[in-house]
Amino acid sequence: MSDAAAAVDLDFGESGRIPAVAQDADSGEILMLAYVTPEAVERTRETGRAHYYSRSREELWEKGATSGHVQHVEEIRVDCDGDAIVYRVDQEGGACHTGYESCFYRTIDGETVGEQVFDPDAVYE
Repeated sequence: MSDAAAAVDLDFGESGRIPAVAQDADSGEILMLAYVTPEAVERTRETGRAHYYSRSREELWEKGATSGHVQHVEEIRVDCDGDAIVYRVDQEGGACHTGYESCFYRTIDGETVGEQVFDPDAVYE
């Protein structure tokens, strides 16, 4: 970072969360979309591993804590409004809990276009 760089303020709005896209740092493929809170972003920056906020469980979670399929964050990018971010990651294993490399493994017509890289039944017993 150059000396002229200044931290960007994120706008978490009334919900206290913003969307976070996980993108493969090498290929540019979009792996998943989740939400983050200020705490999730802080933990990501502290550890170098992606942290998100589970809206269904209402708790902070580290990607890969259960599956071992962690995301090593190489860079965090912020959109122009400061209300969405991109984690540019080195993904270990698959990003999707269904076993696919990306959560975006099918077309709107239902055609599977992604690759299943692990068996979710074996990982999430």
